[in-house]
Amino acid sequence: MGDILSSQEAAESGKKRDRKAMVISAVLWVVQVVAAAQLLTAGGFKLFGTNEMLTQFYSGMPNVFMRFIAVCEILGALGLILPGMVRKWRWLTPLAACGLLVILIGAVVYTVVTAGWGWVLSPLIVAILVAVVLYGRRAWGLDAIKRG
Repeated sequence: MGDILSSQEAAESGKKRDRKAMVISAVLWVVQVVAAAQLLTAGGFKLFGTNEMLTQFYSGMPNVFMRFIAVCEILGALGLILPGMVRKWRWLTPLAACGLLVILIGAVVYTVVTAGWGWVLSPLIVAILVAVVLYGRRAWGLDAIKRG
């Protein structure tokens, strides 16, 4: 009788874990999509904006550097979404999140130095979202390392 109860308890525990994993995955997908949308918007503005617009918003930074950052943001945003969607090379998602986090930390520092604390909320929120993705999808990167 004890064996039957313990196997039922184990099955229920497994179902709870599966449900929890599904909820966490769904939340991570929402975070990934929101972060990617924000990064695509910001990257598109920097990449396709005029030189005058870039000079106005990013004074002190060379326009060619801002265009480079834009390409990195767009590729990073795609790296947050596409590998999971196609279920191939999913290790690129935590790698993209890591690279984006470096860019966003730079954006937070640049914003504080040039515009003050009042404008830092947007890059800070996106940095937090990307850090959540990096932490939440770290298993995708570790799986690739284990298969090595």
